[in-house]
Amino acid sequence: MSVARHDAGLEADLRALLSQVHPVFMLPPIAASLFGGVLAGAFDPRLAGIHALAIFAAVYTAHVKDGYVDFYSRGEDDDHPMSEWGCRAALVGSTTIVFACLVALALLVDAVAALVTLPCWLIGYHHAPQLDTNPITTTTGYPAGIALALVGGFYVQATTFAPVALAFGAVFLVLLSGVKVIDDMQDYEYDLSIEKRTVAVSLGPDRAMSLAYGLMLTALMLVLALAALGPFPPSSVVAVLAFAVVAGFARRADPEIATMLLVRGCYVFLAVLVAAVWWQPLV
Repeated sequence: MSVARHDAGLEADLRALLSQVHPVFMLPPIAASLFGGVLAGAFDPRLAGIHALAIFAAVYTAHVKDGYVDFYSRGEDDDHPMSEWGCRAALVGSTTIVFACLVALALLVDAVAALVTLPCWLIGYHHAPQLDTNPITTTTGYPAGIALALVGGFYVQATTFAPVALAFGAVFLVLLSGVKVIDDMQDYEYDLSIEKRTVAVSLGPDRAMSLAYGLMLTALMLVLALAALGPFPPSSVVAVLAFAVVAGFARRADPEIATMLLVRGCYVFLAVLVAAVWWQPLV
């Protein structure tokens, strides 16, 4: 049986499998996992690699399942590069990788390390058709996965849930939920036609836009508050300023361009936070 839907052969199958690797959306969860490890202080590259691989496989599961449901179940997409059998085989493969990593984490760290990582796969596998039909879970699924990746990456290294890790997880949950609202606005007309209840469909574009930037502003204010109170290093303020500049440009753009800017702004935000935590230049 062929993995690829249109062509046959090993090369075609590999292309079909790689088609579900979307770096723009895969890099942030992996980076969050590694950032959590950096935040813990002591950093074991082997444990960090296992956790990051589990996160990658969980997100890959989400992409394959989403494409499978949208094309083969809902008929929403016009085409899909993977055959129905290929989608199922890929889901089995990615899920096997996730659970192999969970077993490794349980053996090398403890059972909690595996349990805190498991929800990332649960969110990915159930994104479609369960979680993407509700405006709340549609919006928070991906951000929650990133927050959990960060907290899990921290726990794998430190075997504890420190307030600073939970605070960073909360910041990313709120910030990325705002970005996700903007991202979903790209498909507003289509989602409205099929009665898919995204935030934009439920509230209307204008109110959804206000909510999105309100969430992002709340996350940035939370970073400033935590930097002032002590859990975050003072240099975290630079990350807030960097993202605020990007958000200012995004506010004037259409949803497609705004999403591109905001996702890349999140990369900058995370990179500056890594530098702030690792080197603490203003301390």
